[in-house]
Parts: sequence; structure tokens; C-alpha cells
Amino acid sequence: MNDSKIISDPVFGFIKIPRGLLYNIVKHPLMQRLTRIKQNGLASVVYPGAQHTRFQHSIGAFHLMSEAILSLQQKGIFIFDSEAEAVEAAILMHDIGHGPFSHVLENTLIQGISHEDISLLMMDEINKEMDGQLNLAIKIFKNDYPKSFLHQLISSQLDVDRLDYLRRDSFFTGVHEGNIGSARIIKMLDVVDDNLVVESKGIYSIENYLTSRRLMYWQVYYHKTAVACEKVLINLLLRAKYLAAQGADIFCPPQLKYFLYNHVDAEFFHTHPEALKMYEMLDDNDIWSSVKVWMQHEDKILSTLATDLINRNIFKVEVLDEPISEEELTAIQQKIAEQAGVTYEEAKYLINYSTIQKDMYDINDDKITILYKDGTCKDIAEASDLLNVALLSKKIRKYYLYYQRF
Repeated sequence: MNDSKIISDPVFGFIKIPRGLLYNIVKHPLMQRLTRIKQNGLASVVYPGAQHTRFQHSIGAFHLMSEAILSLQQKGIFIFDSEAEAVEAAILMHDIGHGPFSHVLENTLIQGISHEDISLLMMDEINKEMDGQLNLAIKIFKNDYPKSFLHQLISSQLDVDRLDYLRRDSFFTGVHEGNIGSARIIKMLDVVDDNLVVESKGIYSIENYLTSRRLMYWQVYYHKTAVACEKVLINLLLRAKYLAAQGADIFCPPQLKYFLYNHVDAEFFHTHPEALKMYEMLDDNDIWSSVKVWMQHEDKILSTLATDLINRNIFKVEVLDEPISEEELTAIQQKIAEQAGVTYEEAKYLINYSTIQKDMYDINDDKITILYKDGTCKDIAEASDLLNVALLSKKIRKYYLYYQRF
């Protein structure tokens, strides 16, 4: 009997999923839900090819994890088969708690509970169904296991999660600057004092990885049009939630209705078991189905924003190097209220102002350590002659002003 299933992946080719625990996770309904959630949210308004899903990313990250484990074992790092399977199970499920459109829901329909928290709740649920087979995977995921380097493979500056999404998002958007040498980086990994390190001959691959990551953030993840589109969706959901609180009848599937008509925060989530069940049924389709109907809603703000989103009439964006004063923002909101024929208070849904900051590398946060042949270790910021510390750690902050087009 064949002991594995094969998935054909456009980025890495054939990926083997061993039968047993790992295959059972892949076919679990909560993993299959990720096939209905896009990896890059609304980035497809800029890059039409970005239609890939969280499920594809999870399978890719699993593939890189199995490659990394194999490479470390070949270097004499002792990893039990049970640990290898557990860390592979953990990376398969690392994004299982994501809601529709990436992080859009986290501060609109749900307060004070992150997708990581929800991932753990879902893992616990699957673990109960599987009679505790995920105990070790959950320990590694939470960094409660003695071998820290296993957790670092899931979550660190140089984890397989990032190695997959940079490669994958680069492939599907067509932004080739993000195409990192993931195979070489994995071959260069080693472990010293229970920490992941990179052999010194891999230093150029790491420099390329850090540069690529920065380019992908500003070119794809923080692309002004994609972010503006996300702001339209956020304001639309906030307006729907406001109207729901006023007692208005808002059409939507039951699972979305639950989050519109209830104030759901961390405490609510933990005291209402049905909250998780409803969340588990939410995917991108619930939002799109609702937004199409909201185009006809009698509330002018709701129908305007819904029409914006469906017809790609995205907020205009101004990217500024300096912050805007409260007085200027008030004047802009007043002007938009007049143009739209709505009150000043209602106009807040037609404008958004935010600060976006992305550090290329934070030496205080999480190091990438380079290992030399003589056994000494240095941080990449010291080891690299191409990337100086000042450039690497430079804080880039941009101010984005978004508002309704007329």
C-alpha cells in the first residue's frame, strides 16, 4: 500500500504527505476551510494572479519543514521521528485560525483575540478528536518544549513560514524580487546551543532574503492600492456592525451575522463555545456574498462602500512622509461629508488615516546568527559586509491618508 499522498504544487513540485497523522490533519475540515481563504487578502486588486490560498501556503510550509528536518538530521542534529512528525504537524496548522481577508477581522468583528490564539483553540479541538496525538505538536508550537530550535523553525526571523510565503507570493504576484533561495537557506541551517544558525557560506542567501522581504512588504503587502482596498472593507464591516447595533436588519449568512450582532472579544470567545463554531464556518465567500447585497442597502454609507469594493472604486491614497495634524484631518473629513451629502460623523467611514512601519530587521527582536568554520557565531548585522546595521535596522515609517473618490 502507498504510504503517502502526493500534492502537485506549482512552486515546489510534488509534495509528499505521509499517511497517518499528517494526512489526517490535511483532510480535516478545519484545514480544508483554508482552501476558501485567500493568502493575500485583497492584493489581487493590484496583482490579479494572487489568487492562492492559505491552504496552499500551509502545504508549502510543511514541505519546507520536512526538507529542513532532513537537512539538520544529515548534519548530525538528533531529532526523533516523533519530534519530526510533531513539528511538521505544527507547521501544517500554524495558520489554521486565520479569518477571511487576513487580519481584517481581528479589529473589526473580533476584538482582543488574535488568529494565533484562535489557531491554538482549533488545534486543541482537533487534538481532542485525535485522542491527544497533537500533544507534542502543540507544545512545540507554544515553545513549551525543551528543543527551542524546533519552535524557531515555525516562528522566528528565518522560519519556514516566511520562506514559503515569500517564494509563493512572489510566484503568484509576479513580483520576482521576492524570489528567495529557500532551498539553499534550508541547506545552510544548523543548530548551536539549541538555536538555529546559518553557516557562513550561506550569508549571501540571507542578505538576499532580507532585501527580498523588504521589497515584498512595500511592493505587495503594503502596496498603497491593496491597503486602500482593505480600508474600504474594514470601514464597510465597521459600518455594518454599527447599523446592527442600532437594530437595523443587515443581510448576511448566519456565521457572519453572529459576529455583526454580538460584541465578540477574548472573554466572549472563551465563555461562548458556539463563537468558535461560528468562526470555523467563516470564509471569504461569506463576506463577498454579503457585500454584493449591501450595494442595495438603504444606508448610504453601507451601499457606497459596498459598491466601491465590488466595482473596484478604491479609496484615493496619499502617502506622506510627515504626519497630518488633527485640524487638517477634521477639515478633510468635513469636505468629504459635504461632497458625499452625509453628516460629519458618517463621513468618518469614508476616510482613514494610518501609520505603517516595517523594520527590515530588528537586532533586538530576533537574531539571525551566522556560524563560522572555527565555531564562532556573529549576528548577520555584524557579519554582513553588504548590509550595514544602520541600513538593516532603519525604521521606515509612512503615513497613509485614504478617502472616498468623487
